[in-house]
Amino acid sequence: MRLRVLAAMSGGVDSAVAAARIAEAGHDVTGVHLALSANPQSYRTGARGCCTIEDSRDARRAADVIGIPFYIWDMAERFHRDVVEDFVSEYAAGRTPNPCLRCNEKIKFEAVLDRALALGFDAVATGHHARIADGVLSRSPDEGKDQSYVLGVLTREQLKHAIFPLGDSTKAQVREEAARRGLMVADKPDSHDICFIADGDTRGFLADRLGAAQGPIVDEAGAVVGRHEGAYGFTVGQRKGLHIDRPAPDGRPRYVLSIEPVSNTVTVGPRSALEVTGIVATRPVWNGPADVPHEPLACTVQLRAHGEVYGCRVQLSGDEVHIALDTPATGVAAGQAAVLYLGDTVIGSATIATAA
Repeated sequence: MRLRVLAAMSGGVDSAVAAARIAEAGHDVTGVHLALSANPQSYRTGARGCCTIEDSRDARRAADVIGIPFYIWDMAERFHRDVVEDFVSEYAAGRTPNPCLRCNEKIKFEAVLDRALALGFDAVATGHHARIADGVLSRSPDEGKDQSYVLGVLTREQLKHAIFPLGDSTKAQVREEAARRGLMVADKPDSHDICFIADGDTRGFLADRLGAAQGPIVDEAGAVVGRHEGAYGFTVGQRKGLHIDRPAPDGRPRYVLSIEPVSNTVTVGPRSALEVTGIVATRPVWNGPADVPHEPLACTVQLRAHGEVYGCRVQLSGDEVHIALDTPATGVAAGQAAVLYLGDTVIGSATIATAA
């Protein structure tokens, strides 16, 4: 069946090879580059970030080599509202967001997919490293590059119109193929960190937008052990950059245990105090083949991108997802996604609210 496919092309090697594979399979493919910044130079420094004029040119050159039409869609305003402002407001509320996950949810598979379907396209193809078959999302065989976690927020309807042509390939295979196809991006470095913080200074980025707000750093007993310039500059599980005035009595490192934005207080303590076995999450999305778990379901959960996977039992209670871990996890931060798997298959996701 020949499909009309919109190929999202970032200017990197993955999306270029993905578009080439779809076109070679005989589908009617149009390439589109998403302009996500009103100032195209502001989101990249070296290999960090994305969205420069050069990225759009790399995408256009790849489309020319493949032989497909190419357009640029201005998504800067939507990206700023739904991703950048969400990122800042989540940190201000004491949570730790994942902007890549939010971009997939709000930009690539909401704004772009909605527009694509309205224009008569059947599907959107991207260069994500994940597998999809019959609308079911699974992990990539390249464990180091697997992106199923950041796609776990997509709905069944969105997955039904998604194509991930790189699903069965490793990154090394993708680069080799790009070179064989004559794509100039074959050796282009991957972007790193948060795309709209090109210098990697998240704390500085937040300070520019939220301003300095001094507050106490306290230990578990409530004793003040340091001061900070803004509770938004911390995340649960953080060890470095705490600027604590005196060491713990036992001389061991301290970690961020909690962040209280109302009182502007950061609480620190030993690593052992970070251990949790129970998680409550909200905003559930059930997108896999399994039924919604109104009774405890044995599965696995991933709590951070490229993070450790934990055995668990999950159950939906009202609008909340209750996750009981088989073994303790550390550094579980509110605002992150809990993505649930049966084997390598994604069955759903939810946003972490509390952990204990």
